[in-house]
Amino acid sequence: MAVTETTGGTGSAVLVQGVWRRFGASEALRGVDFAAEAGEVTGMVGPNGAGKTTLLLILATLLAPDQGVVRLGGHDQMSDAVAVRRIMGWVPDTFGLYENLTCNEYLIFSGATRQLSRAGAVARAAELLELVHLDAMATKQVHVLSRGQKQKLGFASALVHRPRILLLDEPAAGLDPSGRLDFLRVVRQLAADGTAVIVSSHVLSDLEQVADSVVFIDRGVKVGDRRLGARSNHPSKRYWRLHALDDSALVAALAGLGVTEAVPVADGVDVATDSDEAVAGLIAALVQAGIPIVSCTLIQTSLEATYFELTAPE
Repeated sequence: MAVTETTGGTGSAVLVQGVWRRFGASEALRGVDFAAEAGEVTGMVGPNGAGKTTLLLILATLLAPDQGVVRLGGHDQMSDAVAVRRIMGWVPDTFGLYENLTCNEYLIFSGATRQLSRAGAVARAAELLELVHLDAMATKQVHVLSRGQKQKLGFASALVHRPRILLLDEPAAGLDPSGRLDFLRVVRQLAADGTAVIVSSHVLSDLEQVADSVVFIDRGVKVGDRRLGARSNHPSKRYWRLHALDDSALVAALAGLGVTEAVPVADGVDVATDSDEAVAGLIAALVQAGIPIVSCTLIQTSLEATYFELTAPE
């Protein structure tokens, strides 16, 4: 599967060039080049231990690179870290919260640390609690919240100063399906408002819905990147498993319909299409040809296929 390269320019909201980071003899990052644009959601994908969190910690000014250039909003990550933090919001995979504060108090405190006025912090806290659907919990202490609710509160805290750049490390962990959908909606709205959002996640189906582009990192190296979905000029293929009463007849019918990407498996035939509409049309054509289709199951998205291709063991 081809991977479309997307190289950011010097005007990128986030620019990483030739970044290395070592921990003793271990090389967590090895010459990574990476860019993220304002008004876009950039996904970061890779297996555990690939170096994603290390890169995010560097972007968040919490780690220094051993070598390389890192700029956020035009500011150098090392020499102008204060300016970077003014425009950056950060949601780590595990968010430390002050458990004895109420949700409202916590967000007001977060606003104060970001130099909002008292009135501004109070107004922003109310706005954010409503945004993440925690307004009913405003007067409850943080320690009574569920894991997912704490994740929402941490997310809200990162938005308190309206950052131009938002860094998210596994932000949907602990969220229920409704909470995940709300989160994806908010992230897309933030990008529409001009924020550069960088999100690391193992939930590839979420990234398929929300990201404009994805960077693949494996063993400390960027191994590829690509544009996604309707926001791209390159359609994303989706992989389906078709099962018929007679799969051998199904294979022959697919060949007759000109389907070249069809692979027989134990319980059906795997096919690739460019859209949901294409597979719907294919099923209609098969039924019209007299092939009784029993099931059609989405087995792999384009992003998943690319992930497995790029991160396969050497």
